[in-house]
Amino acid sequence: MNLLEIEHVVKQYDKHRALDDVSLTVPRGSIYGLLGPNGAGKTTLIRIINGITAPDSGKILLNGEPINSNSTTTIGYLPEERGLYKKMKVGEQALFLAQLKGLSRSKAREELKYWFEHFEIQGWWDKKVEELSKGMAQKVQFIITILHRPQLLILDEPFSGFDPINAEAIRAEILQLNKAGTTIILSTHNMGQVEQLCDEIALINQSRIVLQGNVDEIRKMHATNTFHVQTSCPLHMHHDTIKITSTEKENNYLIVKPEGMSNNTLLQELMQQSNIVSFEELLPSMNEIFIKTVTQNLSSI
Repeated sequence: MNLLEIEHVVKQYDKHRALDDVSLTVPRGSIYGLLGPNGAGKTTLIRIINGITAPDSGKILLNGEPINSNSTTTIGYLPEERGLYKKMKVGEQALFLAQLKGLSRSKAREELKYWFEHFEIQGWWDKKVEELSKGMAQKVQFIITILHRPQLLILDEPFSGFDPINAEAIRAEILQLNKAGTTIILSTHNMGQVEQLCDEIALINQSRIVLQGNVDEIRKMHATNTFHVQTSCPLHMHHDTIKITSTEKENNYLIVKPEGMSNNTLLQELMQQSNIVSFEELLPSMNEIFIKTVTQNLSSI
């Protein structure tokens, strides 16, 4: 079931512990969010998964086997800091990097022809990277990252530098790759993208995992019993147990349900006052949960 398993990983740099007993599992075929504030340890963990550096202790298993030098042929990694050679021509560089991932020159040309046509960038083949805009260069690097059709795709802030149209194009490609079976680790500070794309997440703070699990379940776990209710006529604002707050829109309310009261009971009490047009529980956003969890973790140190 799990493509990637990380078990009790520790990494120390001089007096700084970058990762402290980190364990997580990435289900095969999932989009997994790797979250955390700057300096939390995300990049160190990604570098260890890619074999760029080694853990001081702990294990990284890919397909049940320890990560080794051959694992890079099944991993694609798009770092936040892009790494194209500015003086090289786009096509020449793409061919070179594709061959480093194990593709033959002929197969690399075939794949690059498809992707350059797919993204309508055939005219960039003989341009130097330094001639491209940041967004164009990142589109080229995205193509190079997925060219060898990796089992595990690690994307660090993949939408950075893209305008909304190209960001949506990349988002669509990520979903298509995932639908085709690619397991994806997404590292981003944009919690809206996490809610849209990720099945599960791990939140790293101060070198340790402080929250992990299914995105929907985490949001439900942090629920505050707050509901948005629209009625056909005004509600009485004062109630013995239910907190009712009016919004700017007429006959729209925010209602906090008491602990222990069921949703059906709440609805029945409201229906005694008015017809209910809509009734929706307001779950906290991942952005709110991120801030709350990190803040609480910092205050406990």
